[in-house]
Amino acid sequence: MKKRTWILLVFLAGTALLPACARVRAMADLALLGGSVWTGDSGRPWAEAVAVRGGRIVAVGTSKDIRRLVGRDSRVIDLGGALVVPGFIDSHTHFLDGGFALLSIRLREARSRDDFVARIQDKAAELAKGEWILNGDWDHQQFDPPELPHREWIDAVTPENPVCVNRHDGHMVLANSLALKLAGVTAGTSSPAGGEILKDPRTGEPTGILKDAAMELVTRHIPEPTFGIRLKAAGAALRLAAENGVTSTHDMAYGTGNLAVYRELLDSGKLTCRIFLYVPIVEVDAFSRLSLKTPFGNEFIKIGGLKGFVDGSLGSSTALFFEPYADDPQVSGLFHPDMIPEGVMEQRIRAADAAGLQVAVHAIGDRANAVLLDIFEKVIAQNGPRDRRWRIEHAQHLRPGDMERMARLGIIASVQPYHAIDDGRWAERKIGPARCRTTYAFRSLLDSGVRLAAGSDWTVAPLDPLAGIYAAVTRRTTDGKHPEGWYPEQKISLEEALRAYTTNGAYAEFAEKSKGLIKEDFLADLVVLNRNIFEVSPEKIVEARVKTTIVGGRIVFPN
Repeated sequence: MKKRTWILLVFLAGTALLPACARVRAMADLALLGGSVWTGDSGRPWAEAVAVRGGRIVAVGTSKDIRRLVGRDSRVIDLGGALVVPGFIDSHTHFLDGGFALLSIRLREARSRDDFVARIQDKAAELAKGEWILNGDWDHQQFDPPELPHREWIDAVTPENPVCVNRHDGHMVLANSLALKLAGVTAGTSSPAGGEILKDPRTGEPTGILKDAAMELVTRHIPEPTFGIRLKAAGAALRLAAENGVTSTHDMAYGTGNLAVYRELLDSGKLTCRIFLYVPIVEVDAFSRLSLKTPFGNEFIKIGGLKGFVDGSLGSSTALFFEPYADDPQVSGLFHPDMIPEGVMEQRIRAADAAGLQVAVHAIGDRANAVLLDIFEKVIAQNGPRDRRWRIEHAQHLRPGDMERMARLGIIASVQPYHAIDDGRWAERKIGPARCRTTYAFRSLLDSGVRLAAGSDWTVAPLDPLAGIYAAVTRRTTDGKHPEGWYPEQKISLEEALRAYTTNGAYAEFAEKSKGLIKEDFLADLVVLNRNIFEVSPEKIVEARVKTTIVGGRIVFPN
């Protein structure tokens, strides 16, 4: 062997034994030093420092290792011992709608009828004649006593402005008399299939409360927002996401219009959160005709798949159960319009599977979940195995046997932990303690072998992963009445909750090889917290805050 060749082989062999960071010749764009880095990587769960170049992580190790990659042009963050975790992935939001809510009236904090009316009166005073009052996210369970609002509450303060304000779960709205008049909704209007028009038992007149499919009677008369307003709403949503460490979100959009907004923001360099977009399952034929398989797109915007609904929500009494509601024995919930006519959901899921598409379907009540699993099981059995990663959004009330079925079928439970500590204040009044034992059953799902991907369902709950992690770990209801946890046997560990907001969220979008971990060659999506949540008691997790949010190596908060 020639001497020159021998020297080269010795050099290469020696290089292979060096740490990965020592083999990297180029300097880092960004270096984070002197911290506690929870990587999520089971092979190396903890480190001190991270180096980033070109939007990706190039090294993870000790501060001494990473300092070798710091050059004259490198930006350095001295963590001072702070905790770094992978960027949070919120696996269920209504992202652009959340932006509109930030720009609109806020009714979630209303604690009484008078407060509710005063907020609407103040909003009407800001608007021109004929402008709609929208959004709101009200929660009648916070009123004392809890009661559904009525159009008569607000008619006197909104004589010239139509009102259509939604309950925070999005399955019920309150319309004033002007909005009902514009929509032609009267005492003689029948409730549509999959919805309900509440009527006064004395007069037969609409109360203004419209549930699920009935909401469309009014909402179809609301003018479409301009593209400029959509951009403004998206900007507000992106700022809130950055403040809360959300570096990726799964947007459960109600249409396809969001895509153009996100593309404009990406082209202008203003998209500071990665978007995995789901579109309504009624669009399945369009996807099939174009031979589009999901996911497709780039690292910032992808079409994720198709979103459908089986039922409504618990708070609106439209979640579908096998047994009636405890507080209303005449009601057991409703099938969503996506399920009507009978068999159409199975047809759409079958078409989606034939086209190689992912589906994510909303199911809340135990019957809704069972019906959906029946459809999934039938289609999978007929079409054979493939890497589907189908999802049940919420998977909220489950029979134990259906958890085992989810695991066997490989169905992802896309859950929202904050709902447990919010609904836990009043859920037993609606469905009784027996069904509540397997409500938000995170521990049972994990023990059954089901993968949890966690999110917020914003604006139904706050766009705040730390609040969700706190909820999953403690199950302490927001009214302070369950300090040991509401059905504490369903608590999960801090690390399990973190994985649900990171690597499992990545898995749910087929991206577990590029994000969700702090690992070489992964996207540089990182969050720095102001306290180490591994070192505080679980009830203190909620006090932690995001110090820095990094997306693709770019610091997007603070900015």
